[in-house]
Amino acid sequence: MSDPAPHLLIVDDDERIRDLLRKFLDRHGFLVSVARDADHARRVLSGLEFDLIVMDVMMPGQDGVAFTRALRETITTPILLLTAKGETMDRIKGLEAGADDYLPKPFEPKELLLRINAILRRMPDPEPEHVTPKVLNMGPVRFDIERSELMRGEELVRLTATEIQLMRIFAENLREPVSRTKLVEDLGRDKGQAQERAVDVQITRLRRKIEADPKQPRYLQTVRGEGYMLAPD
Repeated sequence: MSDPAPHLLIVDDDERIRDLLRKFLDRHGFLVSVARDADHARRVLSGLEFDLIVMDVMMPGQDGVAFTRALRETITTPILLLTAKGETMDRIKGLEAGADDYLPKPFEPKELLLRINAILRRMPDPEPEHVTPKVLNMGPVRFDIERSELMRGEELVRLTATEIQLMRIFAENLREPVSRTKLVEDLGRDKGQAQERAVDVQITRLRRKIEADPKQPRYLQTVRGEGYMLAPD
């Protein structure tokens, strides 16, 4: 059995960059989640563990260097900082805060890929007893992201290919609303109201497998005017 794909968290306030990096790294075999700023990243990190964090330094609110310093108080996950600042002192500040590497913007995506792989190669293999499965917990139900399996207690709940895709999309946008238009696009469907209505049907079916009361969903929520959002425990 091949090793599970490394799970990366991209933290950047620029939606275009987040999307480009997510798609690029996904094509190169990584599982990717995204966050728009430090506060959003904290919420994502509260429910998932990652193999590496790629983070922009210049963000609204807490910047990447300060957030790196705060994260180092609780986690050892490798951090690669991205910034438009390339001066020596700025690199030193980032590394002193606890970053593992530092890549100035603009950069070639291939160089980012090489840096990520270099950092991951340097990380020691965890002891088997310390391996933590990457799962989303929703009451008695849990979704294993790596295995694409939904479990209710010890019972495997069968998911369709589309339902698995939806769970992965929501895992990449944890606790963030995802519009029906984006869901249609990420599912690889043709655009249009018919496909958006089809997504509504898929969401209804998925709720039946996740929620205790599908008509009053706690975890797979509807955000009025914005779309759907997955908010696990």
